[in-house]
Amino acid sequence: MQLRPVGADALLIEVDSPLDWFAALDAERAAGRLPVIDIVPGARTVLLDGVADPAGLAARLSGWQFDPASVPPAPPLTVDVHFDGVDLPFVAELAGLDIDGVVDVLTGTELTVAFCGFAPGFAYLAGLPWNVPRLGTPRTRVPAGSVALAAEFAGIYPTPSPGGWRIVGHSTAELFDVARTPPALMTPGRTVRFRAA
Repeated sequence: MQLRPVGADALLIEVDSPLDWFAALDAERAAGRLPVIDIVPGARTVLLDGVADPAGLAARLSGWQFDPASVPPAPPLTVDVHFDGVDLPFVAELAGLDIDGVVDVLTGTELTVAFCGFAPGFAYLAGLPWNVPRLGTPRTRVPAGSVALAAEFAGIYPTPSPGGWRIVGHSTAELFDVARTPPALMTPGRTVRFRAA
């Protein structure tokens, strides 16, 4: 574990298992034992933002031990997907499968929200059995709800935006709603399964 100050009121933790750390730190915050405003997991880091005393918290965390099994997981989420994406034939060729085989793999794989970013409600879902190359030139507009793959991740575009991921389908799931708690449907550490609609 490496601890680094970020600005005047944040702390970045570099760890091998950021989702475990995120869950444990979030539980500590919920119990009132960790005075931070926000906890943001990344691919290999956890950012603690809104820290009054970063040096004091770093000293406290430097020897901190936790049991990941003690943190209950969020309930799994099933997302209905219409597998009709323009890049589905490309993914099938890459995987050495037909299109039905790709759909079977995508619906049979348990994915995990590794981290969120890019846009409110966009979750990077880890667990794909393939490493899918991005487009050479990104599309100028990807429709909201597009289910896409890139590198080792799957994701669903919450709003129309540019993007270079390979589109394999679409979903009507509401990924972000400011009136919901939490606003994002997919939160770090949550398991997600696609279901063919």
